[in-house]
Amino acid sequence: MIFGIDEIYFALAVGILAILYSAYLVFSVLKAPKGNERMQSIAKAIEEGANAYLMRQYKTLLPIVIVLAVALYYFVSQATALAFLVGVLSSALAGYIGMQTSVRGNVRVADAAGKGLREALAMAFKGGAVTGMALVGLGLIGLSALYIIFNGDLIPLTGYGFGASLISLFARVGGGIYTKAADVGADLVGKIEKGIPEDDPRNPAVIADNVGDNVGDCAGMAADVFESFVVTVIAAMLLGSTANLVTLPIAIAALGVFSGVIGSLFVRLWNKNIMFSFYVGLLVTAVVMLLLTFLYTGFSQYFWVTAIGAVVTFLLFLITEYYTGMQFGPVRKVAEAASTGAGTNLITGLAVGMESTLLPVLVIIAAIILSFKLAGLYGVALAAAAMLSLSGFVIAVDSFGPITDNAGGIAEMSNLPEKVRKVTDQLDAVGNTTKATTKGFAIGGAALGALALFAAFAAESKLASVDLLSASVVVGLFIGALLPFIFSSLLMLAVGKAAFEIVQEVRRQFKEIKGLMKGTGKADYAKCVDISTATALRELALPGAIAVFTPLIVGYLFGVAALAGMLAGAIASGLLLALFMCTAGASWDNAKKYIETGNLGGKGSDTHKAAVVGDTVGDPLKDTAGPALNALIKVLNTVSLVFAAALLAKSLMLI
Repeated sequence: MIFGIDEIYFALAVGILAILYSAYLVFSVLKAPKGNERMQSIAKAIEEGANAYLMRQYKTLLPIVIVLAVALYYFVSQATALAFLVGVLSSALAGYIGMQTSVRGNVRVADAAGKGLREALAMAFKGGAVTGMALVGLGLIGLSALYIIFNGDLIPLTGYGFGASLISLFARVGGGIYTKAADVGADLVGKIEKGIPEDDPRNPAVIADNVGDNVGDCAGMAADVFESFVVTVIAAMLLGSTANLVTLPIAIAALGVFSGVIGSLFVRLWNKNIMFSFYVGLLVTAVVMLLLTFLYTGFSQYFWVTAIGAVVTFLLFLITEYYTGMQFGPVRKVAEAASTGAGTNLITGLAVGMESTLLPVLVIIAAIILSFKLAGLYGVALAAAAMLSLSGFVIAVDSFGPITDNAGGIAEMSNLPEKVRKVTDQLDAVGNTTKATTKGFAIGGAALGALALFAAFAAESKLASVDLLSASVVVGLFIGALLPFIFSSLLMLAVGKAAFEIVQEVRRQFKEIKGLMKGTGKADYAKCVDISTATALRELALPGAIAVFTPLIVGYLFGVAALAGMLAGAIASGLLLALFMCTAGASWDNAKKYIETGNLGGKGSDTHKAAVVGDTVGDPLKDTAGPALNALIKVLNTVSLVFAAALLAKSLMLI
């Protein structure tokens, strides 16, 4: 019991509360002014492009979902198949709600910027909080309702996690390809060849670029963290089943979600420092969660494990901000390197990305050691669940980023006064940092969540240990370590293909549309939107198939011990590669923005042109391949867990 209420029903009530709070925020955003007719026209084009992509993505995924549901029905259980479909719908809905608010909030933030920074910040955070609160609310409702429906049987819940993982994978992969193809294509022609601003309406790819912010950074991130949240809680519940601690993880998750609602009320402009405002909200969220946890568990080992999860969140935020913030040494070092050309800018960014893996990994290692000493593998899983219980607030901060990015684009394309653009630039600069810090959180959460899933898989497969001297385990280990590299390669190539098509189209329009460069001709925005959409959906199939079918093939051919080796290799390799790519990409991006603020020669200088090259390379690293590895390592583990029993019985054991 928690405060006199059964833990499951408490979680259900908190989930409903989060949804109601999200609905209140929606109405608060929608009743705000939408600006002039030009602003509304641009916002409408972004909204239509985002909706068109999302609908086509869901239609593309529908046959895959049906096939997998049928496979689960026949090879696992009817209940697992049903839970899988609920997980698919919940994850898709989380992304859809977030994106719908984002594409409507952007124009309202641009309008609010005319009143000042305080008003614009409040509007942008409200829009982001809709996504965060809807995400965790849906997660709690889905988990608690299915637990009640299946009378406490945990096995079908793995199907719920699998459904969430599947949507997360494709949302991350497809959205990431879309957003960076449009962004890179727009930058290569617009900034480098034509020398026009980032959100110039003359650029035919500008609307596709703004659409990409929503389908990648908003819908994609929402589905990603929704999946991390639910699968980690499920894994912790499975591990707690042997010690009568099944409901503790969902209770901790519910306390974290409730605390996120409280923390969001404290986000306001403190001392004109936007990032500090977010830290205040995050600190309040963590303190309230720990206070409530103490009232629930006392000074037990589970309280301290929960505290570890909260501390890991703070440390990952601080470390990522240090490596990606314009005010700190690493980004300025990358910017200064651009003064001698693109080559040195690229070398320095790569070095910063590699260096940035050290501190997060040390934090995660410390968290694993401490939580394991307190409560074993269950403690590790519970710490991950506690960390991800803060997802509601964290995603509110993350979704702030694409909303403010779009608001800046709308302000520039609508030729709003300089004072408005100054406010949106301030918000956008912080938005780049929040997107980077929440990626750090998402990567750390994915790694700890994957470890929890791995432990649950080992328990389900009756594996007490994994022998590194076994040939099958070593084979699995190398396959697992290889997968993140092959997966990332496919995504980078996909971005390159799509960007090539965008560049060709933008060049064609500048050449063939009379008066486009002078501003008297009208760009065909829809063509670039269609190119990005078609390429993203075409290219997501192979990476998705690799993630879903590789664990089944390895487990079937070599056995569950080899599969355990594969999962271990993928977690370690995927964590390091994701940290490297996301941080390197963000450092190149903010190095370019640091120069654009007037430093080292400013916009149009040779230093700026070199930094744009670095940013172009970094974009698909930080927004496509890097974040998609979160989904990869969790899908590998979730598929293995769901089909563990079947693989145990059917393996050929070739080695």
